[in-house]
Amino acid sequence: MIYRITALLTLLSGLALIILPLSGAASAMGPVVLTFFLSAAVAVRKSPLPAGFSYPLVIFAAVSASLYYPSVFLTIGSFDLRSLIVPLLMIIMFGMGTAMSFNDFAGVAKMPKGVLIGITCQLTIMPLVGFALANISGLPPEIAAGIILVGCSPSGLASNVMSFISKANLALSITLTAVATSLSPLTTPLLMKLLADQLVIIDFTEMFLSILKMVIFPIFAGLLFNKFAHGRLKMLDAAMPYVSMGGIAIIITIITAAGRDSLLSIGLTLIGLVIVHNAVGYLLGYWSCRWLGVDKKSCRTIAFEVGMQNSGLASGIALEMGRVATMGLAPAVFGPLMNITGSSLATWWRDKPVDEMNDEKVAPAKQAEVESS
Repeated sequence: MIYRITALLTLLSGLALIILPLSGAASAMGPVVLTFFLSAAVAVRKSPLPAGFSYPLVIFAAVSASLYYPSVFLTIGSFDLRSLIVPLLMIIMFGMGTAMSFNDFAGVAKMPKGVLIGITCQLTIMPLVGFALANISGLPPEIAAGIILVGCSPSGLASNVMSFISKANLALSITLTAVATSLSPLTTPLLMKLLADQLVIIDFTEMFLSILKMVIFPIFAGLLFNKFAHGRLKMLDAAMPYVSMGGIAIIITIITAAGRDSLLSIGLTLIGLVIVHNAVGYLLGYWSCRWLGVDKKSCRTIAFEVGMQNSGLASGIALEMGRVATMGLAPAVFGPLMNITGSSLATWWRDKPVDEMNDEKVAPAKQAEVESS
C-alpha cells in the first residue's frame, strides 16, 4: 500500500513541478520538490528501476532542501555545521575499514596483472580527463579544480557494491579499492600538484597529512575492529552501512548549502561536466583493459573502479583547504550522479552475464596477430 501511495505522490508532485512554474508560482516549489524526490525514493523500491536509485533520490531531496533553505544547513545557533564534515568523513572511512580485512591486500599477489592495470588506469584516466574538462570548462579556477580533485581521488566502497551487483570480479574490486585508498596520501597530493597547481595553490605536505587523518587512520582502525571484534557487536556491524550513507548525505547537503550561489549560476554546466567525467571513466576503464587482454569480468570491475571515485574524501580535502564552497561542489555533484549511473550500468551488466568459457583473455591486437599467423 505504501508504495502505491508514494507512487501517486510522485506522479502528482511531478505534475505540480510542471504546472507551478507555468502559473508563476515557482517560489512555492520547495516543498513540492522535496515531496517528489522523497516519494520517488520509496516508490522506486518496487518499480522496475534498480533499487540502487533509491539512495541517490534521497540525496537529491537533501540537496534540494539545501538549495531552497540553505541557512538551515549552515549553522545551528553559533555552531558552524561545516565543522561536521571531517568527523563524519572519518566515521565513513572507519565504516569502510570494517567492511574490509587485511586479507584484501593479499589480492595483489593473487591477481598482480589485474591490480597493476587497474591502479594504472585509475591513476591516469580520471585525473587526465578531469584536467582536460577543467581547462575547457570556463568555470572559475577553484570550482574547476574540484573536477580535477574528483579525478585524483581513489575509488570507494560504492564501486565494490556495483561490482557485486553486476557479478563482476568482486575480489579484484575490493583489492583495488584497498590499494588505491592506501596509496592516496601520496598519489592524490602528487596528482593535484601536477594537474591543479595552476588553478589553486596545492600544499603537498598539508594534503598528505589531511588524507592520513581523514582516511588512513580511520580505515586502519576499522580494519582492526573487523579483525578483533567483527560479529561481536552485531548491531554496530548492521548499522555501519546506514551510518555511512547518512554521513555522506549530510556532507553533500552542507556543501551544497555553502556553495548554493555558485551552484545556481553554474549548476547545469557542472552537472554536464561531471556526467561526461563519470561516463568517460567507465568507457576508457573498460576498453583500455580489454585492449590490454584482461578478461571481461575484471574489465567490468576496473570500469567501476575507474569511473566511481571517493567523492567524500574529495569533499573533506576541499574543506581542509578552506574551499568547500567552491572546490567541494564537483564532489558533491559527482557522488549522487555516479550512484545512479553505476546502478544502471551494474543492472545492465547483471542481465548480460559473461560467457567465461568463450571470454577472450588476449588483447585484440594480439588476437589479430594469432589469427593471421
